[in-house]
Amino acid sequence: MKRRDFVRLGVGAGVAASVAPVAGAANSRGGANSSILDVGVQEQQAQMASGKLSSKSLVQQYLARIAAVDKAGPRINAVIELNPDALAIAEELDRERKAGKLRGPLHGIPVLIKDNIATADKMSTTAGSLALAGVRAGKDAFVARKLREAGAVIIGKTNLSEWANMRSTHSVSGWSGRGGQTRNPYALDRNTSGSSSGSGAAMAAGLATLAIGTETDGSIVSPSSTCGIVGIKPTLGLVSRSGIIPIAHSQDTAGPMTRSVADAALLLGAIAGVDADDAATGDGQGRAADYAAALRADGLKGKRIGVARNFFGSSPAIDAVIEKELAVLKAQGAILVDVQVPNVDKYGDSELEVLLAEFRPDLEAYLRDYAPHAPVKTMADIIAFNEKNAGRELQHFGQEHLVAAQKKPGLDDKAYREALANNHRYSREEGIDKILKDEKLDALVAPTGGTAWLTDYINGDHYGGSFSSPAAVAGYPHVTVPAGYVAGLPVGISFVGTAWTEASLIGMAYAYEQASQRRRAPSFPATVNVKA
Repeated sequence: MKRRDFVRLGVGAGVAASVAPVAGAANSRGGANSSILDVGVQEQQAQMASGKLSSKSLVQQYLARIAAVDKAGPRINAVIELNPDALAIAEELDRERKAGKLRGPLHGIPVLIKDNIATADKMSTTAGSLALAGVRAGKDAFVARKLREAGAVIIGKTNLSEWANMRSTHSVSGWSGRGGQTRNPYALDRNTSGSSSGSGAAMAAGLATLAIGTETDGSIVSPSSTCGIVGIKPTLGLVSRSGIIPIAHSQDTAGPMTRSVADAALLLGAIAGVDADDAATGDGQGRAADYAAALRADGLKGKRIGVARNFFGSSPAIDAVIEKELAVLKAQGAILVDVQVPNVDKYGDSELEVLLAEFRPDLEAYLRDYAPHAPVKTMADIIAFNEKNAGRELQHFGQEHLVAAQKKPGLDDKAYREALANNHRYSREEGIDKILKDEKLDALVAPTGGTAWLTDYINGDHYGGSFSSPAAVAGYPHVTVPAGYVAGLPVGISFVGTAWTEASLIGMAYAYEQASQRRRAPSFPATVNVKA
């Protein structure tokens, strides 16, 4: 099986009048018809600092939009659970603000997080599986704790491709047994991609200011691209994974999903940090930065960027969009060089070998440490639960990956260790690092992936190309930004670099975003209107 076949995969009426500001928002910063819900952190903070807005009011307005857009009207189905204490938390943060005590840059800002991120509150943490329905984590994930320390209000959790899309070889992204199917705000019969499906759709629909997704291979950048938002997959170790229901520790990471690069930079700065419970973050000691300082309009000036031509060609229409955006990069002072990223065909099968080998021990460690009271303790328990509840859990696709992972011998297995070494060799020193060094490049660019496909329970996912695997397998940073549209469906452009270059990539992405202003809010059509 090729790597594209497993992890990335990552109809209703029009929108009601009560949520018209979403459809009218001109861009990520708002516009003449936008509301306070459609702008970013800095604008909302300014309103709260002036006393014109409170965190409680902001949360109330987002909850109303969730009711109108997610649960009624177009029924996006991005939010799997709401935090019953969200308003009380917002009220407390308002009191702290009045007393001059701000926790951090996200004080009072509403955030949605993916339902594989543990929270020690009244919400469940399930990865979308009915096997964990109602199971509350015993403690916060590091990311959730960092959000609270920064003053964010976690207002709910988002739906996802069940088990982060590591359940079946024939999956339908955005579907989980617990949450059902998430739909794309740009065409309700189309897919959101996965596995951070709900976070992508929620940001596109304006259901919170910020969202967190997670990625193993494509699960942040792919739904961000297909939902017309910004996504950042950080360097492995910049953001702790402790308390996140895992696939594989060699590739998993959490990251921001937002409507603007500025918001993504602020959010990344808030969640990055060293965690004693995640050894990989030791490599990030001293690496976290003030990413907001990278938000410079001249961030592309003098940058030498490789156009990864071997990741073009999947769609003439998408290629045409990205070719126009390359001209924007050049106009902002970037030096473009056509390149071929080497050895991308040498870690497809070995990537899957690594993910399957790490899945069972990593998942069972999470269940032991964060959900010891859960009715399932092992991968075998989860497989048995799904078989017993096949009418609900297996109604659309199977659990081939769970079964395959259960059979893997463990992390001392020679085949696993050789596969991991192969992955790192060809994605890092003989992959991204080689082309960056040989051509003296600051970054690589390419189309992030294909447009949203029709959700199809018979044939499963059938998306276009993807630029996610090189950075995912290497554990390197990847930023996607809205670049345009094909038949009204969003297309993203990706910026990829070597390890720990988030600040540089954010600077480039921000300069591009400010010059291009491609994002426009969705209007929730039932389908794509393509003229014959």
